[in-house]
Amino acid sequence: MAKIKTFDELFEHELEDLLSAEQQLVEALPKMAEAASNSSLKTAFKDHLKQTKTHVTRIEKAFKKLGKEPKAHTCKGMQGLIKEGEDMIKNATDAAVLDAGLISAAQRVEHYEISAYGSARAHAQALGHTELVDLLQTTLDEEGAANKLLTQLAEGRMSFAGANEKALA
Repeated sequence: MAKIKTFDELFEHELEDLLSAEQQLVEALPKMAEAASNSSLKTAFKDHLKQTKTHVTRIEKAFKKLGKEPKAHTCKGMQGLIKEGEDMIKNATDAAVLDAGLISAAQRVEHYEISAYGSARAHAQALGHTELVDLLQTTLDEEGAANKLLTQLAEGRMSFAGANEKALA
């Protein structure tokens, strides 16, 4: 990683990191959808894949508005979060447990993205990139909505799992 000396360089680095994170998710979400057994969860992952591809396009647009060529700097945080999801897919032996684990892994990803987009949006605003503030806010709002959906799915899955455990007792 090159030395970051200015706020403009920091902002560009954040966009590079976000681009990498979103590109990694484009690869990971189909695997998560395939592994999920709950139809609502499968649909949520597939829908978020479409949205994630739009996020990639938005970041590329942000680079162009800055007069820069879009480039990604490997997002190690996202690599780790995706690895946790892959480990869940490999190790969960029960479909309901796997779905709950996938939801947890996906929420970690959403929280990471929410913080990254929030910081990038704040830096865009501070640097006077007003057209990028709205662009980043749109994605931030979508990531928040995805997190809320995952919470609803988690609460539904946990209620169902709890009901089954009580029925078996």
